[in-house]
Amino acid sequence: MDSASEEGTGGTRGRSSISAPEIAAALPRFEDHARQERKFTTCYMCACRCGIEVTLENGQPRYIRGNPNHPINRGVLCAKGNAGIMKQLSPAKLRNPLMRKPGSERGSGEFVEVSWEEALDTLTERLREIRATDPNRLAYFTGRDQMQALTGLWAQQFGTLNWAAHGGFCSVNMAAAGLYTIGQSFWEFADPDWDRTRYFLLWGVAEDHASNPIKLGIEKLKRRGAKFVAINPVRTGYQAVADEWVPIRPGTDAMLALAMCHVLLARDLVDWEFVGRYTNAPYLVIQNPGQSDDGLIARDGDGNPLAWDPEQGGPVNGAEAGATRALFGEYTLPDGRRTKTAMTLIAERYLDERYSPEQAAEVCGVPAETIERLALEMGHVAFNETVEIPCAWTDWAGREHDSFVGRPVSMHAMRGISAHSNGFQSCRAIHLLQVLLGTIDVPGGHRAKPPFPRPTPPAIKPAKETAPNTPLAGPPLGFPTAPEDLVVDAEGRPLRIDKAYSWEAPLANHGLMHMVINNAVNGDPYPIDTLILFMANMAWNSSMNAGSTRALLQAKDENGDYKLPFLVVVDAFHSETVNFADLVLPDTTYLERYDCISLLDRPISEPDGPCDAIRAPVIEPDRNVRPWQEVMVELAGRLGFPAFVDDAGAPKYDGYKDFIARWEKAPGVGFLAGWRGRDGDTHLRGEPNPDQWERYVENEGFFQYHLPEHMRFYRFANRDYLEWARDVGFNPSAEPIVMELYSEPLQRFRLAGQGLYDGPRPSDPADRERLVRYFDPLPGHYQPLEQAQVDDDSFPLHAVTQRPMHMYHSWDSQNAWLRQITAQNFLFMNRQRAVQMGIGDGDWVWVASRNGRVRAQVQLMEGCQADTVWTWNAIGKQAGNWGLSPDAPEARRGFLLNHLISELLPEREQAPRHSNSDPITGQAAWYDLRVRVTPAGPEEEDTWPQFETAPPLPGQPPAPEQLRYHTHEPVRIHRTLRDILMRK
Repeated sequence: MDSASEEGTGGTRGRSSISAPEIAAALPRFEDHARQERKFTTCYMCACRCGIEVTLENGQPRYIRGNPNHPINRGVLCAKGNAGIMKQLSPAKLRNPLMRKPGSERGSGEFVEVSWEEALDTLTERLREIRATDPNRLAYFTGRDQMQALTGLWAQQFGTLNWAAHGGFCSVNMAAAGLYTIGQSFWEFADPDWDRTRYFLLWGVAEDHASNPIKLGIEKLKRRGAKFVAINPVRTGYQAVADEWVPIRPGTDAMLALAMCHVLLARDLVDWEFVGRYTNAPYLVIQNPGQSDDGLIARDGDGNPLAWDPEQGGPVNGAEAGATRALFGEYTLPDGRRTKTAMTLIAERYLDERYSPEQAAEVCGVPAETIERLALEMGHVAFNETVEIPCAWTDWAGREHDSFVGRPVSMHAMRGISAHSNGFQSCRAIHLLQVLLGTIDVPGGHRAKPPFPRPTPPAIKPAKETAPNTPLAGPPLGFPTAPEDLVVDAEGRPLRIDKAYSWEAPLANHGLMHMVINNAVNGDPYPIDTLILFMANMAWNSSMNAGSTRALLQAKDENGDYKLPFLVVVDAFHSETVNFADLVLPDTTYLERYDCISLLDRPISEPDGPCDAIRAPVIEPDRNVRPWQEVMVELAGRLGFPAFVDDAGAPKYDGYKDFIARWEKAPGVGFLAGWRGRDGDTHLRGEPNPDQWERYVENEGFFQYHLPEHMRFYRFANRDYLEWARDVGFNPSAEPIVMELYSEPLQRFRLAGQGLYDGPRPSDPADRERLVRYFDPLPGHYQPLEQAQVDDDSFPLHAVTQRPMHMYHSWDSQNAWLRQITAQNFLFMNRQRAVQMGIGDGDWVWVASRNGRVRAQVQLMEGCQADTVWTWNAIGKQAGNWGLSPDAPEARRGFLLNHLISELLPEREQAPRHSNSDPITGQAAWYDLRVRVTPAGPEEEDTWPQFETAPPLPGQPPAPEQLRYHTHEPVRIHRTLRDILMRK
């Protein structure tokens, strides 16, 4: 080795040669890849469920990267996904089952460790007594668990009506509106056609939702020069890279969408063939005021909807293939009843000046010129930049087509629309806009993801009858279409603890999780014995009025007994809710367990075909924890659930993996769709395969089925797709899915409110008023309920929350890497508005609502609608929780808006207090909040309120002052410039 080559080797300069061992010792010691292994699983750092590859060294994660072969993220991974290592290493992980210390008060956080046997014996004994007497004394509610098909089946087998998941306080408005209107919706139901769309509207989507898929999609839009319009009160994340930002007032999205419909109708920019062929717009609606059939769809003796055949001059079966159907007109039936087509009612409604851009501008704060221009731009793209894919296909009526024709305008919406008490109608308004443009499931438009589209609405009805030791006859959740479907007793009283499917919230397809604790403690409609909460931080950020909810959990009766007798909390981490538990069951992390992301539940499908996925453990737990999935299967066997035991009463399944592989919802239909059949040679439908999990592991944790091209579009009317969807068990029949622009189910409930319905009717005047006012069969805008009852002068500002792209709920604000990005949340305000109020950047303020007040620090920004303040959600923590030090900035400088939100609407004279929810679906109205902001004193520089520091749990390690992680010592390389340039 010459001297020039010796530079940079360290300590060898001046020597003519050195030995090989000396060279090896002098070189930097990089990691030994031969000692590493790679395993594939599914991320759980948010709801995207991206595929990940975990590199392990010495049994610990070295790093996590996106799986480039995965259909969802295609190798892309966000900060949350990369930081999964620090979630795995979190000092907040629960370590053992815990029971509240005898003699301690609930909420004190004092526990004793118990064995799993003692914990499960205690729970089994309690649940067995409940099931044998009154199953509804158990309430089981889950957060963002991603396995609702299993938890729902467990509740059905137990026999309790009182089960639901997180959707009632997240996005049920969006889901229900789509399923009652077009057979699918946004988020997990459908995607924009990112490859073909030329005009994209994003409505109310925070930057954490569908993070990687949306980023990939927006990148495609930008490369192709498509226009991206963001409609949101706040310009962050996705909105920040939009071509145009529309700063709308919160809760007014329906008015904006319907004003756009006004423009399209007035300018004749409507896909009339699409509307006339694929929706119920031609159906005849009875005009018979004051009678029980008013507003219902006229039907023949077999129940078929009637349309008017102008050639025959009379009514015909409007659902019959080949029927000639008038789209507009007023007609008299042979029995003398007057009718109008649904399209006539739509045109009359939205061509009215109430929905003009000028009127909408007054409501939503968007200039009339902007509203009109956006509508005309969409119309231009839809009808002048049509996308056509040559491909022969046949529709449900046997009509043959040479190509798929698409209108390349697409939309996406989420919680910013959904989390208002008018969100159901707002989502329906957006779907109406899409349908008028002809953009549903077409090239360039809004494409369904299997197993959607479904019939409108799906035919499942919620269970109503309960009996001891008896499973429910159907699932706890479903889709009512008439008052007869409500879950109420003979006197009309709610049968569910959350009052879902009652007169207060008839279409509560996901339940009202935010009302469970309040109702149970107050015995309204009845008391319960045991509440199981899984991954639901109801004593903190998942609850409205968090301080009041904590007090309710501690409330006692006159005998000194807790009004909520027994609380079971299942979680992997020391959340605020853990402190209130009577029994704590510690779950595993997502890297430590098997899990199933199923087509029966919340699949990861793409528009071109169904997909599902699994999680497989990549790390062995180092604590005395068990996957909740395994515990549920064990409890089901202990309690003798019919679906989980054999004829002799012995457990039928050897744990969760065995259950998932062998259980069938219908012959050949199970939780996992790939590699079915005894030899694993069939997909989607086939008998159980004992090696199914292994096939998923071999395929990097996912299954993807590619639809043939002729089945990828117009699936609501595509004959081959409809027949295939029936055969694989997605839909009960191959009938076409008719989009319901006019909602007859809503009209039935309105008739009940009017006292005209020929069937059940509410007795309470307040319920009758709500049905009449809000159950409009056509989408409409009304002021959110709380806003309508709050004095605007006293509380002049809207207040909303969003989640940052690098965090999700409260899961990740404990994460050492992500905390470096955000460890304190601020109250963000429009700069000009704040200056007018005498508030400067960095000032401390009081934020007050009708329900309370909080203290927070302000940051000013231009990208905020002038009437709106906002903050990041769930950054604030109770001191002592989540493995954080008591003086962590999340506890001292972070805050929650939740303290300002009431779970009940304001009291009204001689009227019951309804929940602060959408009156149609029961969706929690988080974003209806109105506040007043005033400067705080100069000495007030901590957030308020503050709560007592939670004590450490038994065996919990002390919170580290610094948390670093590496598998080996970092390599520090010092090289000369000559070495960098010359070494080969």
